[in-house]
Parts: sequence; structure tokens; C-alpha cells
Amino acid sequence: MSRPYIKKLSFTLLDSITDKDPMVQEQVCSALCSLGEAQPDETLRACEEYLRQHDKLAHPYRTKILRAMETILSSHIHDLDKDTASAVILLASSEMTRTKELDCDWQQAASSVLVAVGKRFTNQVMEEVLNRFQPGMLPHSSVLHTLANLSMSNAFDMVPFLPSILSTMLPMLGMAKQDALKVVFCCALQHFSESILEYLANLDQAPDPTVRKDTFGADIFGAYDFLFHHWLQSRDAKLRLAVVAALGPMSHLLPSERLEEQLPKLLPAVLGLYKKHAETFQISKSLGQILEAAVNVSSRTLEVQLEALLVALHSQICVPVESSSPLVMNSQKEVLRCFTVLACCSPDRLLAFLLPRLDTNNERLRVGTLQILRHIVNSAAAQMEIKKPFILSSMRLPLLDTNDKVKRAVVQVISAMAHHGYLEQPGGEVMVEYIVQQCALPAEEPQKPGPDGEDLAADSVRAVSIRTLYLVSTTVDRMNSVLWPYLLEFLTPVRFTGALTPLCRSLVHLALKRQEAGADDFLIQYNANANLPSPFALTTRLLVVSSNPYLGDGRGAASLRLLKVMHQNIHPLLGQRWETTMPVLLEYLDEHTEETLSLKEWEEKLLVFLRDTLIMVSDNVWICQLSQEMCKQLPSYSGTPQEKNFLYKCIGTTLGAASSKEVVRKHLRELLETARYQEETEKEGLACCFGICAITHLEDTLAQLEDFVRSDVFRKSTSIFSIFKDRSEHEVEKLKSSLILCYGHVAAQAPRELMLAKVESDILRSIFQCFNTKDPALKLCLVQSLCMVSQAMCSGAQASSFHFSRKAELVAQMMEFIRAEPQDYLRTPIRKKAMLACTYLVTLEPALEEQTQADVIHSCLHSVMALPPGPEGEDGVCQESLYLDTVCALEDLLTSLLRQNMTPQGLQIMVEHLSPWIKSPRGHERARALGLGACLLQFFLEHLQVSTLVPFHNLGLLVGLFAPRCADTWTTTRQEAVGCVYSLLYLQLGYEGFSRDHRDDVAERLLTLKDGLVHADPTILFHTCHSIAQVIAKRLPSDQLISLLLTMFESLGDPDKNCSRAATVMINCLLKERGNVLLEKVPEIVSVLRAKLRDTQEEHVLPAAQHSVYLLASQHCEAVVSSLLGSPLPFDSHTCALWRALAVEPSLTAQVLELLLEKMSKDVPFKESRAFLLGSTADRVATLLPLAATCALNEVLSAPSSGTVVLELYPQLFVALLLRVSCTVGVQLPRNLQAKERKSTSLAKAARNLDPCSSAVDALQALLLRSGSQDVLRCVELEGGWELLRTSAGHEDGVAQLASSMAKYAGPRLPLVMKALGCTQNSVYEIQRVTSTAFLAELLSSNVVNDLMLLEPLLDNLTARLKDSSASVRRLVLRGLANMASGSPDKEKVEFRTASIRLFGHLNKACPGECEDVFLEQVVGGLVPLLLHLRDPQVPVASACKFALCMCVPHLECAELAAAFYKYLQEGRSVHFGEFLNSTCKHLMHHFPDLLGRLVSTNLFYFKSSWDDVRAAAPMFTGFLVLHAEPEQRTQVDLEQLIVALQLLLKDPVPGVREKAAETLGRLVKFA
Repeated sequence: MSRPYIKKLSFTLLDSITDKDPMVQEQVCSALCSLGEAQPDETLRACEEYLRQHDKLAHPYRTKILRAMETILSSHIHDLDKDTASAVILLASSEMTRTKELDCDWQQAASSVLVAVGKRFTNQVMEEVLNRFQPGMLPHSSVLHTLANLSMSNAFDMVPFLPSILSTMLPMLGMAKQDALKVVFCCALQHFSESILEYLANLDQAPDPTVRKDTFGADIFGAYDFLFHHWLQSRDAKLRLAVVAALGPMSHLLPSERLEEQLPKLLPAVLGLYKKHAETFQISKSLGQILEAAVNVSSRTLEVQLEALLVALHSQICVPVESSSPLVMNSQKEVLRCFTVLACCSPDRLLAFLLPRLDTNNERLRVGTLQILRHIVNSAAAQMEIKKPFILSSMRLPLLDTNDKVKRAVVQVISAMAHHGYLEQPGGEVMVEYIVQQCALPAEEPQKPGPDGEDLAADSVRAVSIRTLYLVSTTVDRMNSVLWPYLLEFLTPVRFTGALTPLCRSLVHLALKRQEAGADDFLIQYNANANLPSPFALTTRLLVVSSNPYLGDGRGAASLRLLKVMHQNIHPLLGQRWETTMPVLLEYLDEHTEETLSLKEWEEKLLVFLRDTLIMVSDNVWICQLSQEMCKQLPSYSGTPQEKNFLYKCIGTTLGAASSKEVVRKHLRELLETARYQEETEKEGLACCFGICAITHLEDTLAQLEDFVRSDVFRKSTSIFSIFKDRSEHEVEKLKSSLILCYGHVAAQAPRELMLAKVESDILRSIFQCFNTKDPALKLCLVQSLCMVSQAMCSGAQASSFHFSRKAELVAQMMEFIRAEPQDYLRTPIRKKAMLACTYLVTLEPALEEQTQADVIHSCLHSVMALPPGPEGEDGVCQESLYLDTVCALEDLLTSLLRQNMTPQGLQIMVEHLSPWIKSPRGHERARALGLGACLLQFFLEHLQVSTLVPFHNLGLLVGLFAPRCADTWTTTRQEAVGCVYSLLYLQLGYEGFSRDHRDDVAERLLTLKDGLVHADPTILFHTCHSIAQVIAKRLPSDQLISLLLTMFESLGDPDKNCSRAATVMINCLLKERGNVLLEKVPEIVSVLRAKLRDTQEEHVLPAAQHSVYLLASQHCEAVVSSLLGSPLPFDSHTCALWRALAVEPSLTAQVLELLLEKMSKDVPFKESRAFLLGSTADRVATLLPLAATCALNEVLSAPSSGTVVLELYPQLFVALLLRVSCTVGVQLPRNLQAKERKSTSLAKAARNLDPCSSAVDALQALLLRSGSQDVLRCVELEGGWELLRTSAGHEDGVAQLASSMAKYAGPRLPLVMKALGCTQNSVYEIQRVTSTAFLAELLSSNVVNDLMLLEPLLDNLTARLKDSSASVRRLVLRGLANMASGSPDKEKVEFRTASIRLFGHLNKACPGECEDVFLEQVVGGLVPLLLHLRDPQVPVASACKFALCMCVPHLECAELAAAFYKYLQEGRSVHFGEFLNSTCKHLMHHFPDLLGRLVSTNLFYFKSSWDDVRAAAPMFTGFLVLHAEPEQRTQVDLEQLIVALQLLLKDPVPGVREKAAETLGRLVKFA
């Protein structure tokens, strides 16, 4: 079956090769290649047969088929059988020669097929090709191409054919008239010559080793002669280049005498082509080949032509290069190869030509000459050996050139010289120094890549020099004696600082080599090398430059490594110690980068290393010499302040190790006299030096400071702080600040017990005199020194017993400094230093007074919190760093104060100070305050010590303050707020007795909720706040709940609307979770809510308050109703809104309505005055509770959400309100409410009517409106019935109109209404009996009583009322008896499909037990459509498919498939459909191979889908299934049906569909 099957697949694909879409064409070719990979013979046969059968197929499509065949042949030539090869050869030969066009893609494709077959079937191919290469007839150009390419691809098999081919070809040359054909002949001759040369060069491997060059000499010369004399002079540039390209390899095959004879003409002719062609690669390459051939035959002609050759070649090297393209670079290489040839045969004349050109000032000439010189130094070493001194001396002027290109070229020449022994000659040191000078050039700024993508910095003079120095040092053994120890001389001069890293690396390598050679070779003889730096100079230099370790390409590590290997030359005792200490330093540098390294920590490590070294040496003379060298080198670092600062520290460390007090005093005095006090870094370094020295020489250090004060510098001053007349004020202030700083460092570093004895008498005595300064720099130094002194005082072992008498004075002075700082910007660290000083002072005795503490907190907070946000840019970065340091100082101060009172009350005091800033309208202030709050709470938590179980009584207040900030508009504030709540909950747990390391699962959830606060999306934000409130609700003690709620109520008016909203969310969450314990607090909560609604104008507060009332009422309905009824009448708009909130949920609404009905009926509706009882004017006054209940009913009924419950309670509500109307007719308001009523009616926006009867009528109208009886309402209105109801005279008529309208428009409601009214006949109030009778009587005038079969019960009811004591009731009964005489539209298709798919996904939850197998069957059936509809054009449908697939995949019980689904189908993730489908099919075929047939057949149905993307996805799905299926599964698939379906898809109007169909056809080869 294989051959017909492959043929069918191939023909199906080949029929689609004519597709108009290029992508489909490419896919067809790719599919053909896939077939060929599996079945090369059958596929090639099919292609061959197809091309023969479709003779009219256009050339572009034939070309694509031939290209596919070539691809198959290239990979499977060894699998090809002879018959197939023969058929392919005949086809390709025919295709190649069917058209006479030259250089046609079609011909080239056919030729390539022949060449591919010829790699194995050479004879068959040659037989066919030679049939088309007959004597006397010009061959087809493609025949020549094929022969040429065959000779290159298979020289061993082709060379035996070449003699006959050449003899046949020679006569044809004269017949060629077209330039294009002539070019083809030239290319053929070039390739023939190259293959012959390859054959002759590998005769030991050749099939016929007897072949000789002479065999081809005559034919090649004949061809040469024709090309040179006839075609080389052509006007066609392409032909000229083809001729010269052929002449190069042909010259090697010419007989010697012929070559010698032709050279005088050939060389000038080739050189002349340089002037005619811009592209010179072929000319230079051919020239090099000709020169090599001439040298091989020892030609004498070269001597004559040499000058012309050198001039021409030199100009080619010096010509400006426009680009660094491979062609240009290769051309340059070929020219240099020509110089190599000439250097080997005429070195003297070559140097005589080149070296004078080094003296020119022309950049191009000099660079080009240096480039040639470098090349011949490398490539003609033997010939140049005796010329070394001459060449070295010629470099004098180039070394002085400042041009970068020249410099780069000089460095490259020196590199070449180093490899070949030039630098060992006299004058070689100059070359080495030149390299070092270039290494010391400033580092280049990062630049954009050049026009050709080259890295300009990597090719800079400095970079090239650094690479050269290292290369020469490490790979050229002969340079060791030149460079060692000579390179050491370059370490200490400042001008070579930039070269330190490469110098150190090279010296390390050289030193290690010397060590391997033996100790004698390594030890440096300083007496014999006067210019070498001393061990002390070397140690100082390398240590100081290591202080900035990543500068200069990592000079720190390089310097330390050199120092390590030089230990024997520095001091004999250091080797073993440095073997352990130095690697630690180097490892530290490896672990960090320039961004992560702390320079302060690194300097400290270096100083420890130095201190350790000095201890190991323990030689006072050596140490003193080192300190002297350090002081000597100080001026060298004036241009690098940071390094000079470190050198001062090194001096202090070294002096500290010296035992000679005289040396110490001498150097300290010199340092004070020579220091440049105007430089801040130097001033700091000097102070550090004195401080470090004071560790071991405190008395001497203080003495030198005192002596300096008394020296000539201050000879006219009475004290250290007096103004010196002979100096400017600024200069003296600088000097003062330096000395003060020295005192500070001395105090900080000196031994504590010694320092405490000196602090007030010697140190602070001088510092205190400078408090009144206005100079900012001096003030800063003063504060900094005081900070260090304060820290020193409180850090010693005796600090607890030390009584600092001037503590309060010093703290007050620090506060003055802080308050004097500007509030609108932060420029100096005075605030920070002053606060740090106070932090240390707080811990000393005596303790600060309470008011003083409060002032300190207030002043420091205001000084920092009120600062505006920092500016952008570089200044902003510096200011931000200073700000952060200042905040850290403030945190330390506050925590230090908190430590003095570690109680809940002490914590609350701190938080109360922060509270105004936490609630600030400015976001940056809130963020800062929350950060401080978080710090204080964390400190309190970490240091919590609970000896007895006591309540954390202010937990609610604190949580209520921080929790709403979880929704702050600033992200940082939100994050900090969560941290605060987290700490507070753990504080509560601590007070409950839990250990500090206890982890509470509920509280820990707060940390996971932090991520939700990163997003500014309000939905996510408030959802997270709700979750936070749930956590709080679970851990907050009940007694703290009300304080928490009341605090949060305060946040409803927060200036940050987000926090206000968050407060509402949290309040309602707490009420929902814990409201059940708040029964006694309901009145207070309702009152606070009403007050907040009055005070807050924000729109979101009212809905939140409504929800709060709803939540409370859900748990304490009666209490909430009672509390709201106690609100002042008339109800304000906020109270009304709260009533309406009780109508949200039906069950609650029912309770509320029933309670209100009870309240309305429970009390008497009015009270009668004494005057009325005596028979005078009626004076009835409404009682408050029924009146409030009526108003409340009106509000609840006006809420649209109450509709459902209103319908359920309609009879009771209707009857109660109707009777309420009747018993309030003519009833007056209490006097205290009458004034309010008059005031409300006078307002433009009046509240609801408070008149008792009117309020009842309003409530009744609201009932009718809410129950859907608008027609009743309107009808009564039109008849004026509502006004009649309110009056005593018209009340009965109004009731009658209401009853008539009810009968007309609300008949079905009447049975229950009648039943309820029937119960009122025993009412104690006559007016209520009158009203109910009037209503029932009116019903008898309507037919509705018959329709509803109400007549009999209605008559019974009325008849019973005939005995009523009221004449009005009896009259109305008679009137009644007299009255007896007279579609949602269907959903859209998209929505339907979406819902259906989601339903399918949900069904998986409802298939336990027995139905699981049935549902599994449905899952398998739905797999294909769900996967394909991931490409559905409707996004909701595709999203539903994702959901359904994720819900159904567990039923397949395949972990890999489930993982793939969850990885790719996450909601919101964009799916790479092809990748996902491939992965899915792989797992399906691995775990469910038996499903192949079913899945493929289901896919076939979707080949006809109306959606393009689905239609394209179906064949792709099929292809991936086949790709991952095993061949034995083919029986499951109806291949005939599948191929026919894919054939139809290949004609689909959409290119993407056709492309996928072609791809799948290629994969079907698996089932062959």
C-alpha cells in the first residue's frame, strides 16, 4: 500500500502548489519534504511523475517542486535506488534545458537536483549531461553550471572527465557571443581548475594517483590564452571579474615556461583592473594566486614588477573602508596575503618601501602601513628576523601619533612584535611603556553600536591595549624576562592609575611563573632596580586603590591578588597569614557588585586586614616606615577624595599599631598642619584617622589636638572657637569644624572607660562653646560629633551608672537645631544627627520629664513628616537617601522613647502623636506616618514581655485607626497598614499568653492578602479590605468590638475617599461577622451612624450606612427598629434612608413591617385633652410612637425592594394603614413638633408631611404604589379622594372612592382585605368602625363581589354591624344594602452557546458514582468541539470553552493532560493555540491511543465549519494527532476519507486553512 498511498498524498499536495498564497506554497513544499523524510524514493517518484504529467505547469511552481526534490536528495542520497535516480536525472536534465533563458531559477533548481544526485551517481549524471555537451555546438548554460558545480562537489569522481570536457570546451569559447554565456564559461573553467588543484593536492586519497598537472597544461593554457586576449578587455565588468577569477587558479596549472612568459603581461593587466572595479575581492584573490604561482616557479619577472605591485597593493590597504562587510574584509585579507608572498621573496625591497611611509603624517597611509607591517611580522617571521632593530627604530614617529586609529594599529604591531622577540631588543621597553600608557587612558563611556553593529568600546585603543598586555604577559613566554619586574615601575605613578587592573593581572601571572621557577627568581633585588617601588610604597598603593574595588574594571581584586603573590617581597612573615585572610576578601568581592557593595563595610574589612597584617609583622621599625610612606603618598590622592579619605584611615590604623609615641605625635602634628580643611572628604578622613589612633593612643591624640589649638595657627585666639583676625571667617569655621569632628571620632573610638572620664572635662568642654554658630557646615559637624559622643556615652559597660548632668540641656539644644531647620526642604543631615544624638541621650540618667518627651516627639515628627515629597533626578536620589536616613533616625528615637514605657498606654501615647499625620489629607504624610507606626508596633511586639495575663485594653482603638488605611490611595501606605494590623493582632495574642514564636493561621492570612493591595483596582482593593476585616473579626475580643467600630465610624469622614470607603466595608464586615454580640450597643451604633451621615457629605457613606443598619437589623431587628423609631421627628433624609435599608431582604423586611404594624397599633393613636372631655372644642393630640411607626412604614414601603414582602403582607398593611388614616383625621401634632412642621414647610426642600393623617395617607399611597396598584392610586387622585380622606367631612366619601377603585383595579386582592377588615368591627374607636363599614358597603355596588364570590360573607359582615352603637355605622350598612339594588425576548445565539458550554462544564459536579462513566463518555465526545472552539471568533464562547475544559479534564484521570490544561487555559492568559494543541495531542495519544479514530472523525465534521479559525484548527488538530500517534494505530483512521477531506480544504478560500491542510497532509506519511 505504501507506494500508492505516498503517491496519493504527494499528488494531493502537488495539486496545491499553484496556490496563490506564498505561505501556502511554502507549507506544501514543507509537507513534501516531510513525506520525503519518511519515504524518499516514493516521494521523488511521485514528484517526477507529476512534473511529467503536468507539462503545462508554470515555471515558478516547477521550480518549487524541484527545490523540494533537491532537499530530499541532499538528506537521503544514500537511500536512493538506481531506478529512481535515473528517472530523476532524466527529469532534471529535461527541465534544465527546456528554456534558453540564462540564469533562470527554474534551470538552477533543476541543475541543483542533478548535482545532488551526482554526489553518488556521478557516471549516470555525467552520461546524461555530456549528451547535451556535444562538440561544435554551444551547450546550454545550465549544462556548464552543472558541470562546474559537479566538479566542486565531487572532485575525485569528476576530474577524470575533465580532459575530455576541456578539449570539447576550448573550441566553444570562440562561439560564445553573449557576455552572460561567457561568464558561465569562465566560472566553469575556474571551478574545473580548483577541482584539479584539490585533486592534485590530495593524490594520496585520489582514486587515480597517476594524474599529473601536465595532463591539463595544454588545454588550460589554450583556455587562458583565449580568456586573456579576448575576454579580459571586455567592457562588461561582470565578465572581467569572472575572467580574472578564473585566471588565478588556472595560473597554477600553466606550464612553468608559459607562466614566466605571460607574467609581464598578466600582472599589469590584473593590477589595471583595480582602477576599473570598486569591488576588488576577486582581483586581489586572483593576484595572490598568480603571485604564489610565480614564486613557485622562481619567476624572475617579479623583481621587475615589484615596485608597481607594492604601490598598487599598498593603496588597496590604505583605501578608506566604508563598511566592515565580509566581502570588504576578505578583500583586505587577500591583499595582505599578496604582501606575505612578496615578503618571502623580496624582504629588503618590501621594508625599503614600507618603513619610510611610517613617517608620513597622513592617517590612512600610516594606519595602512602599520597594518601591513603587523601582517609581515607575523607571516614572514624568518625573513624579518635580522630586520628587527631596523623595524623597531622605524616606530619612533608612530609612537608619538595621537590619532586613535594610528594608536590602535601601533598596539597591534607591538603585539605582533612581542610574539616574535622584537621587545627583547634594545628599545623594547619603550614599546611596553607605550602599551601601559594606552591601558591608562580614561575608560570609554558606553556607546551605541556602530553602523555595522560593531562594539566601539571593545575596539577602543584602551580595550585593545589591555587585551594585548594580558595576552603578551600570559602567552608569550619569551616576554617574562622583559616584563618582570619592569611592570612594577608603573604601579605607583598616578598617571598610570587607569592601567592598574591590567598591570596587576599581568604581574600576578608573571609572579606565579617566577614562583614556579624558584624563590631566587621571584625575589626582587631592589638595590639593582632603583626605579622599582619599595615594599612600603607597593603595599600602600595596592591597599589604597583597593578601597574602591570595582573602579577601573575591578582593580580591587586585581590589586589584592598581586599583593598576595608579592608577600615574600613585602615581608617574610606575611605569606602564611595572607593565605587565609586574602581569599576571604576576594570572595567577598565576588559575592557583590558595584551596586550591592557597601563601601563602608568594605573599607572596614580592608582596615581589619591591615591591622591583622601589622600585628603579624610586629616590627615597630617596619610599621613606622610604612606609616611614613603612607603620609608621603597623601598628596598623590588629592584628585581622588574617597581614596585619600581611606588612606587617612590606614594612617590612623598604622599609627595605632606603632609603639613609638614620638613617631605617633610627629605624624599627627604633620597631619593637622598639612590637611586641606576645605575638602569635606579629607576633613572626614582626618577625623577618622584621629579616632582610630585614639583606640591605643587616647592621651597622645587629645594632647596633639590641644597643642594644635595653642599653636601659631591660633596664636591670637583665646580659645579654639574665637575668630582669628588673620584668616577669613569661613576658613576658621572650616578649621573649627574639622577639630570638632576629630573630637567626635576620638570619643566614638576610644576605650569607653577612658572616654567617660574625659568626656565632660576634655571633649564636651570645647564642643559646648560652639552652640551659637550660624555656619551650616560647622553646625553639621557639631551635631555629628555630639551624636558620636552621645553614642559613645551610652554604649559602654558603665553607661547605666553614668549620670550625665547636662543631658536635658543637650537635648533642648538638639531640639533647637531641629526646629531651626527649614520645613520645605531637606538638604543637610542635621535633623538626622540631632535625632540620633537624642536617641542615645534618652537612655542615660536622669530620665526626661514627661512634657519634655512630648515636646521631643512633636518637634521631631513635625520636622520630618511635613517635608514635601522629594524632587526627581539626580538631586532627588541624593535627597531621597538623606530622607530615608532621617526617617531611620526618627524611628530609632521613637522606639528608644517607647522602650521607656513598654505598656499599652505607652504605645497609645506614641500612636496618638502619629494620629494627625495618619489622617493627613496629604498622601506622602500618611505614608510616612504609617511607616513609623509599623516600626513602633513591630518594636513593641518584638520586645513584648507579659508577666501576667492583662488585657490589651486599647486594641480596638488602634486597629480602628490603622485598618481603614489598607485602602489608602498610596500603595506603600496600604502595605504598611496591613503590617500594623498584623502586629496588633499578634500583640493581642501575646497579651492572651501565647509565646512570641506562636504562628496564628488566621493572623498569618494578612500576609497573603498584601498582594491584593498592590493593585489600584477598587474592586480588588475593597475585596481585600473585606478579607482583612474578616481576619480582625475572628481575633478581636468582644469587649474591643465597640471601640473598634466607633473608631472606624470616625474614618467615614476621612479626607482620603478610599479609606472612607474601606471603613464602610470593614464596618459592615465586622457587623456581619460579630454583630450578634452588639445587642446592648445597637442604640449607640445607630445614633453614631445618624450623626456621621449628618456630618459627612460623601456619596458612598449613605449606602454603606444603610448596609450597616441592614446587617444590625438582621441580627437585632427589634432593637434596630426601636432605635430608629427613637429618632427625632420629622425623620431627616438620612434616617429615612436607613429605614429604606431595612427593605433590602424579604425576610427582614417582613419582620420590620410586622414590628412597625405592631408599634403603630400598640399605643393609642391620640390623647384627648381635658377640654375635650369637658365637652368643649375637640383637641386630640397624636401619640409619638404610632406617628413614628407610620412615618417609618412610609419609608420602608417607598423602597422598591420591599415589593415582594408588600404583596405577602398586603391585607394587613392595607387595613392597618386605612384604619390609621381614619383614627388620625383631625388629630393634631404635639406642640413641640408643630414648630418643626411649620419650619419644614417653609423650606424650599420640605421633608415628608408630618401631619398625622397626611403621613398615614402617604403611607397608604406608598403601599398601593409598591403593590402595583398604580391605577387605584391614580383613580382616587382624579376623583379627589385622597384630599377627602384627610377631612372629617369628606372622609366617608374618600373611603368609598378608594373601595370603588379597588374593586375596579385590584379585585383579586379584596378577599383577604375583606377578611382583615372583618376583624375591625369590634374596634374601640368608632371612626375605625365607620371607615371599615364605609369601605365594605361601597364594594356592594360593584360586580366584583359576585365575580369573586364575596357577596355572602360581605352581607354577613355588614348585617352583624346593624347592631353597632354608632349611628354612622348603621347608616353606612344601610347604604351598602341599598347599593345592592341599583415575552422576554429570546437570548442571542452567542449567549445561548456560551451558557450551554458553561452548563456542560458545571455538569461535572453532578456526576458522582454511577453516572461518572456516562459523563466521561460525554467529556470524550465534547473534547474536540471544546478544543476547536477555543478559536471561536466570539470571546465569551472561547472563554466558556476554557472553563468547560478545565472542569471536565479531571474525569480523564490524566495528570499530564490536566497540568497542560491548567497551564494554558488560565483565565486572562493568552493561549498560544498551536503549542497548546500540540501538547494536548501528545498526552492524548500517549494515554488514550484508542481514541485516535474517534477524535479524527469528529474533527472531520469541523472541516466544514462556518468559522475560518475553527476550520483551520480542525486539520491542525488532526495533524497533531497523527504526529503523536503510533503507526500501528492507522487502522483506526479512514485514510481515504481523511485525504479527500483535506483535498477539499486545500481549495478553501482562506489561506490559513489551506496552509494547515497542507501541513497535515505531510504528516500522514506516518501511516504509509
